[in-house]
Amino acid sequence: MDIAARLRAAGCVFAEDETRLLISAARTPDDLATMVDRRAAGLPLEHIVGWAEFCGLRIAVDPGVFVPRRRTEFLVRQAADLARSGAVVVDLCCGSGALGAALAAAVERIELYAADIDPAAVRCTRRNVAAAGGHVYEGDLYEPLPVNLRGRVDILLANVPYVPTEAIGLLPPEARIHEAQVALDGGSDGLDVLRRVAAAAPLWLAPGGRLLVETSERQAPQSVEIFALSGLIPQVVSSYELDATVVIGTSPALQNGSGKLFSIT
Repeated sequence: MDIAARLRAAGCVFAEDETRLLISAARTPDDLATMVDRRAAGLPLEHIVGWAEFCGLRIAVDPGVFVPRRRTEFLVRQAADLARSGAVVVDLCCGSGALGAALAAAVERIELYAADIDPAAVRCTRRNVAAAGGHVYEGDLYEPLPVNLRGRVDILLANVPYVPTEAIGLLPPEARIHEAQVALDGGSDGLDVLRRVAAAAPLWLAPGGRLLVETSERQAPQSVEIFALSGLIPQVVSSYELDATVVIGTSPALQNGSGKLFSIT
């Protein structure tokens, strides 16, 4: 069986690379044949082999769980540049927990919390952040987080769904069929979940804390407006190489006794 040719005919752009991965993951020839059949049928490679490479880590990805994209490594890089050792970090809409796990690998001794509404994602995240001592919760956005985190979060990562509902059908089959729609659908304009995250962020962020979200280049101006209306100081950073756009919102600094603002550095 010419596996690469089979995969190429099924539309796999990196057929040779995928062939090597499938061969290394298969335990028996029958196992390999089954895996090739599943990949040719359109299942995500990561769901077949059980993991995705992200920021140099092997992240466990169970069937149905959102697969971390390479472009999202740019969001982690921005967070790593801002986080200090011992920072309190929340990975909201955590999916597989890839962002929190990657940031924990990049920054020493972070205090990591993660939450997702999807039970399968929560189970997956618990495996991926266990080494970092991460605490994982199931529920809608901030709702399941410990109340004592309010006003203490230094870095709030939120890789929210930002695909407009009408555009879901245009996504590759790997995503629209095999990943949970709740991880993709951002509402009519793709920004519904972002609005909810930004609106409540000031309650959870420490003074000078940052909210970081990934969005599309087209949605960036509106995302900036949403951040500003929520009381955050917005900034947009982009990577041409990764086709990635990240909006960073900084919680306003504290006031000193004279009523003048001073920054947190």
